[in-house]
Amino acid sequence: MTLQPERNEAAVKAQFARFYLERTTQELAEDLDKVRSADDFKADSVAFLVHALRQGVAQFSTHDQQRAVADPSKPDADRGDNS
Repeated sequence: MTLQPERNEAAVKAQFARFYLERTTQELAEDLDKVRSADDFKADSVAFLVHALRQGVAQFSTHDQQRAVADPSKPDADRGDNS
């Protein structure tokens, strides 16, 4: 896997945010269904829930975000993996 310094940081952040939300919602699918089916869950709660889930993106550094969305077929220069 290779890091691509030429990639626009904003593009990496956007791609990682999509990746993170997709994976998070897959992993938390049962819990999210329970929350959505709760009696006190309202239509405006969706925006709050999405905002809360997006906050998780901030726990990852730009470098980690880039590694997560990098092309896995290319070696990672940081690890010295040339295979």
